[in-house]
Amino acid sequence: MTDATRPRRRRSAPEVRAEEIVLAARDLFAEQGIAHTSTKDVAERAGVARGLVYYYFPDKDALVDAVLEGYVAEFVEAVHAWDAAREPGNIDKALVDCVAMFRTHLRSVDPLRDDLQRAEHTGLYNRFLDRAVRAVVECVEATTVEAYAARHQVRIEHVPETFYVLVYGLVGLARNCPEVDDAVLVTIVRQALHLEGARADSE
Repeated sequence: MTDATRPRRRRSAPEVRAEEIVLAARDLFAEQGIAHTSTKDVAERAGVARGLVYYYFPDKDALVDAVLEGYVAEFVEAVHAWDAAREPGNIDKALVDCVAMFRTHLRSVDPLRDDLQRAEHTGLYNRFLDRAVRAVVECVEATTVEAYAARHQVRIEHVPETFYVLVYGLVGLARNCPEVDDAVLVTIVRQALHLEGARADSE
């Protein structure tokens, strides 16, 4: 059964209410920053009592984690969509599309960038980045790498660890040096995965 045919689990009212609270927090964090957003602000934006926010999220840190988890889920969903749209044999297009997808989702977190890079949020940012990278690597390993390995020899050792370092490095480079050309990022991926000699029609 595919994702498209699998029946979706109907969400209960409490799940919907919790999601509304998370969405309200996400909007406010982007508009005015994490530090300047209170639980009271979130409750007012979501149209609920502050006590209900605490019912689902015992403290603000838990609410922040829920918001960041949403970004991670969107990133993984984008990787699934990229993998499903890949054209077998067109490695160059796959790499270009992959880099574009990374850029898009890094920009989606940009409103939180200043907050996440504040000294007091270093631990939070590191946890978020680690969760995001691990989730993306698990997704790529189970989809793209598995499909590639079924047709060709994988020319790298320690595949999960290699992808972890690669994705972590790409995120850091793209965020801290946004002027880096996409072609440079594509070349880095090719070199790291030993795809330098792969022809566009060889996959």
